[in-house]
Amino acid sequence: MDAMLGHAAPRLMSRQDNEILVVGGGLAGCEAAWQLAQAGLAVQLMEMRPHRPTPVHRTGQLAELVCSNSLRGDSPTNAVGVLKAEMEALGSLIIETARRARVPAGGALAVDREIFAEAITTAISAHPRITIQRMEAEKLPDGPAILATGPLTSPALHRALDDVLGGEALSFFDAVAPIVAAETLDMRRLFRASRYGKGDGADYLNAALDCEGYESFVDELLRAERVPFKDFENADIEYFEGCLPIEVMAERGRDTLRYGPMKPVGLTDPATGRRPWAVVQLRQDDLAAEHWNLVGFQTKLTHGEQKRIFRSLPGLAEARFIRLGMIHRNTFINAPLHLDDVFRLRKRPDLRLAGQITGVEGYVESAATGLIAARCLAAELFGGVGLPPPPETALGGLVRHLTRRHARTFQPSNITWGLMAPVATAAGVRGRRERRRRHGLLAVGLARRWAEALPGHWV
Repeated sequence: MDAMLGHAAPRLMSRQDNEILVVGGGLAGCEAAWQLAQAGLAVQLMEMRPHRPTPVHRTGQLAELVCSNSLRGDSPTNAVGVLKAEMEALGSLIIETARRARVPAGGALAVDREIFAEAITTAISAHPRITIQRMEAEKLPDGPAILATGPLTSPALHRALDDVLGGEALSFFDAVAPIVAAETLDMRRLFRASRYGKGDGADYLNAALDCEGYESFVDELLRAERVPFKDFENADIEYFEGCLPIEVMAERGRDTLRYGPMKPVGLTDPATGRRPWAVVQLRQDDLAAEHWNLVGFQTKLTHGEQKRIFRSLPGLAEARFIRLGMIHRNTFINAPLHLDDVFRLRKRPDLRLAGQITGVEGYVESAATGLIAARCLAAELFGGVGLPPPPETALGGLVRHLTRRHARTFQPSNITWGLMAPVATAAGVRGRRERRRRHGLLAVGLARRWAEALPGHWV
């Protein structure tokens, strides 16, 4: 497929007067380009890969997933589940494709990352109103445009953005978990189960640890050698709290991992008939079930230490690592200072931002900001006003996060119920799950009505 994308020297294509430029071919950029094109607008999507690689991408595919293959919870009582439902109601390319590339993952929506990226690339390439420009953007484009270059924005574009924002961009460290080959796992030491029987009830591989095994594992993590920070990285930059390296979690307390990614709740070890002391879960990473992801095991340990320590876990003694864990620097702007409620830069209203560079965290959230930015831009181009989604929706909750937080303490966030404004229909309803279910149903309806009220010729 990469051959089809073209590895020859990039050729600059002229931008037509009526084309909307979207810079960045990740989840947010692809969703934005798709939404604009579906509104009947001509779009040029600019992506620098494969000609200008990043530290973590492996291919030139659009929408390549570099961290987890999970788009997280899919329940209508889960905030990210509601966000997916809202996006599906609005014709999201990302969510529709994720459904088609789905792999078993209990109550989560996880995908075969190669099939997913190839399907997105094919859909974008085949759209009659989208042209793809394989070229690095070295300066901020003239508007109207959407900048969705992600947390790994190239140095040249980062400097250009800094010049406009006054050097107030922020950074944090994000992480990648290891992937192992299924054929090298000892299935006799593992058991299949999903927590509380979710999904098909047996979507994960589980390595059970007793108290002694868990304590030994924590000891090894604490004494293990770590990869030093590179020159361009600042050791004082904070980690994203939702994706901490396992060794950092271990430093916070000996039981932190056991109440985090290694929590044993909802699982019974068939070898003992009891709940284990701790569990390492492996999630299927591809449709063929040949690759499995160590859930929550993002790390900054050296490659040698990762192999040594992870192979000490039950069932992983002969594990072959398809990919080892890593930490990489991510960049996001101080959104409450610089973005309005339809994601326009206050200092450059012709330029919108979308994706993780805005300060949202997560695949779904990134794509959602692309959807919002595109829908509001399209509304303006059709002579109307681009209004933000209602605050009771998950889409609106992301807008609230990016515009209502205190600028001095602003940090990336996933969607949560706390970001969404409460709804009257759920007031007084007993039971949190039922309140959230009702809120979710109302939110999807509100999102649909918001989109229908925006000017445009949507396909």
